[in-house]
Amino acid sequence: MIALTLDRIAEITQTAIGGSACPDTVVDGPVVIDSRQAAPGALFVALKGERVDGHDFAAQAIDSGAAAVLVSRPVEAPHLLVDGGDDEVVAALGRLARYVAEELGDTRHGQGRATQIIGVTGSSGKTTTKDLIAQVLCTMGTTVAPAGSFNNEIGHPLTVLRADANTRHLVLEVAARGVEHIAHLCRIAPPRIGVVLNVGTAHMGEFGDRDAIAKAKGELVEALPPGGQHRGEGGVAVLNSDDPRVREMASRTAARVVFYGTGEEAAVRATEVTLEDTGAPSFTLHLGGRTARVRLALVGVHQVHNALATAAVADELGMEIEQIADALGTASPVSRWRMEVTEHNGVTFVNDAYNANPESMRAALTTLGALARDRRAVAVLAHMAELGADGEAEHVRIGELAAQTGVQHLIVVGEEAAGIAAGAEGAADGGDWQGESIRVPDAEAAAAALRERMRSGDVVIVKGSRVAALERVIDLITKEDAQ
Repeated sequence: MIALTLDRIAEITQTAIGGSACPDTVVDGPVVIDSRQAAPGALFVALKGERVDGHDFAAQAIDSGAAAVLVSRPVEAPHLLVDGGDDEVVAALGRLARYVAEELGDTRHGQGRATQIIGVTGSSGKTTTKDLIAQVLCTMGTTVAPAGSFNNEIGHPLTVLRADANTRHLVLEVAARGVEHIAHLCRIAPPRIGVVLNVGTAHMGEFGDRDAIAKAKGELVEALPPGGQHRGEGGVAVLNSDDPRVREMASRTAARVVFYGTGEEAAVRATEVTLEDTGAPSFTLHLGGRTARVRLALVGVHQVHNALATAAVADELGMEIEQIADALGTASPVSRWRMEVTEHNGVTFVNDAYNANPESMRAALTTLGALARDRRAVAVLAHMAELGADGEAEHVRIGELAAQTGVQHLIVVGEEAAGIAAGAEGAADGGDWQGESIRVPDAEAAAAALRERMRSGDVVIVKGSRVAALERVIDLITKEDAQ
């Protein structure tokens, strides 16, 4: 974070200095919500959770070198006290992040150039694309991006506060669980470039329909400043032209619009898409009248669209097409449990267990089919949460797709995922599938069922909503073998 005195932070956050805090004490370390991460010059934000209360760890944070603690009640430590409860602590954190974002956007800081703020949203692929953009842009200068899916009202400002005067790019993932969520995050850190990947069915149960999801995702492009005439000027909306609801967002922004996709109308386009034996895609990138061949290290044909969005951002920020292609080719998976490919005792495991929705499930099963080719394909699948009234039908369709893609053993985890088994079993009853469907209650039972069936040469994918924690399936098998 940029260095600020406690009295200045108190003014920004609308808090009162208390305890033994000195107004001229400088905060120039990290802003953290875990006292174990406190370091000299840090600001520890005391949040009250379901199981622990950060206020109880104030002294520990100070002992580790923290300059002060942001609190909702007085503690025996140098502190900044909000006027209100825990929600006001989060609001104060947001106010501090907004100030820092505005300061970093002022060309008086750093080396005479403003920090470029990029926001990324979409129903699926946000985290992978954010990671791709950060890896590509870091070749041009210091880049800050959130770890994993740090994309809500707490994680978002914490990421902003990791930036300092040397930060050239700030890449932010913005998520929505309701209308105005993305707008709120964009007020904390106003982006110059906004990327919208897709409008799918994730959180359908909360939004009601895709049009409502599109309305929420489009808040990102509405937050962008007016666009300039040339590259590097004004706001830029990077939109997936292959998704009709995303394409329509062009009418909702004053920013300059850059379309990416596979159609002729896309300014940033992919042609000649192929899939390697490893599951990694290659394609020809078209950009500004020039072409370059891109070979990704990431797994899945769906990564092509993520790479195109990244290329559009990199082009806007001044990278040449050859640099973009090289950087995309060297980018690797960063966030855990997202199409992680590992080998164990001759079995290829694809760990995509972070979360699931119909679009990402279809991408995962397509990838499994491409990877397996002439090998046996095994899928361990749990339910897709928050789909609302369409949930049962969506699960059935995923089971049907598993059968169509040639899955030999389908292990379905939990009662909520029963529709997946039903879909595959319906295909078997009709004579269109010769595979096996197994229903198990939890990850432990799934690991046992998988161990009984898998053999060297198999390709196994695990995927489900976060609550299922299907990464444990792979952990159980590999740890048991290590004993």
